[in-house]
Amino acid sequence: MAQERLDRSIYGAAPATLTPTPVHDIGLLLLRLVVGLSMAAHGTMKLFGWFGGPGLGATGKGFTMAGYPAGEAMAVLAGLSETLGGLGLALGLLTPLAGAALIGVFVNILDVRGLGAYFPPKGVELEAVLFAAVVTLTLTGPGRFSVDHVLPALRESRARHALISVGVGLVAGFIVFSIRD
Repeated sequence: MAQERLDRSIYGAAPATLTPTPVHDIGLLLLRLVVGLSMAAHGTMKLFGWFGGPGLGATGKGFTMAGYPAGEAMAVLAGLSETLGGLGLALGLLTPLAGAALIGVFVNILDVRGLGAYFPPKGVELEAVLFAAVVTLTLTGPGRFSVDHVLPALRESRARHALISVGVGLVAGFIVFSIRD
């Protein structure tokens, strides 16, 4: 025991802890803001043509060309999922639900893009990284610097909400892409 303390004092190593620290919460906040706001902006590109996006009409035609029935309705669904899911993720508001919405979107993105290549020009590495970030935030939770932190129902049974949300997002995503021609 004395040797262990001496080793820690020499090397500056601290015992591992499972208690979230402020640095942990800042990291989650940064990840939530970047991923969430990026997804929200991408959704508004589809819905409103903001940030140089194609807008609803062109996005709907893209969905039709990708084999989805009712392309414009699918564009609305995708745009709302990205916008509201992204904003929810960024704010840490109803994070499990926001994660489920974005997980469903990413299942379809990966299906449409195909998994034939990982790296550019036809690869899905960026989509895979964003998908992993969304799943990670859904599983870990938003941290203390979030709206969810003040909602007791979302602080309790965190693991159950997270796993159900990932499952719902995957199932919803697979249902939507299964209707694609």
